[in-house]
Amino acid sequence: MYSPWTGSDLHSQLPSAGVDTVVVTGDETDVCVLATVLGAVDWGFRVVLVTDAICGSADETHDSMMTIYMNPFEQQVECVTTGTLLASWPGATRASVQP
Repeated sequence: MYSPWTGSDLHSQLPSAGVDTVVVTGDETDVCVLATVLGAVDWGFRVVLVTDAICGSADETHDSMMTIYMNPFEQQVECVTTGTLLASWPGATRASVQP
């Protein structure tokens, strides 16, 4: 199973806890990350994909998936770097954020 949405009630637990955004990092851009992103989109979550905190086992498929995340899915998936995410995190200060 590649998706955290399959076989769980995560999709209902998060909204009841006040969560509407899913920040995605991980391994295998074209398998686990893809399953997580598409599931989150399907369940209506805002998706933030941290581009420098994901990887794949093959550069070619990783690069292809990054193009897909940033183009056809640009309305559903916000792609940011770790630095951008941390800088925008509530309570973040300039001193605590690395470039």
